[in-house]
Amino acid sequence: MSETAELSVEKSKLKKEREPLFSKKNKKLITDPLDENNPVTIQVLGICSALAVTVQMKAAVVMSISVLFVLILANVSVSLIRNLIPNRIRIIVQLVVVASLVIIVDQVLKAYMYDVSKELSVFVGLIITNCIIMGRLEAFALGNKAWPSALDAIGNSIGYGMVLVIVSFFKELFGSGKLFGFEIFGNAVEKTGLYGLGYMDNGLMLLPPSSLILVAIYIWVQKVRNPSLIETH
Repeated sequence: MSETAELSVEKSKLKKEREPLFSKKNKKLITDPLDENNPVTIQVLGICSALAVTVQMKAAVVMSISVLFVLILANVSVSLIRNLIPNRIRIIVQLVVVASLVIIVDQVLKAYMYDVSKELSVFVGLIITNCIIMGRLEAFALGNKAWPSALDAIGNSIGYGMVLVIVSFFKELFGSGKLFGFEIFGNAVEKTGLYGLGYMDNGLMLLPPSSLILVAIYIWVQKVRNPSLIETH
């Protein structure tokens, strides 16, 4: 009887330990990076690509998807082998994993989206040293199981991509009057649409400094909406 009781206690403990795939804790891994712990606006990571690849929405979307692909697979891979990685070479192992995935992304872009690949230029390769990716591998994947690591990667990638897409939306719209290459304000040469009424493209929006201005506005709006993010000291 005592053995039966012990088995039932062990089974009940196992049931308690089994966490639902989308528990409240796991959901926060996705939702927190979208606002309260955004990697770009709160952690101030990945700023370089936010400045460089946001002139056109197409490039920003492709960059966001590329980071999503690399971060999910890197997080899961490092999580699965975390107990086999010697501490003294963990950074080297992480770089090898990320570099392998980035090479795959780069080759796929060159094969199927060559124009976008040329626009992104070296910034695809710089995903290898993206602070967001290395930060999540070091701070999360090395200490957690594969499923939470995948959710953490999804949340941080979407949080990063969201900022890129919003910034590129305003830059392309007001800088060239287009979105995804399609004319929104009319034809500037033929003076149709808003151009016929005297509207002119804002050249500043096509330059890197405008990205800093837009990211600053984004942070301001974010903290107005959520005052708890404002540092008081």
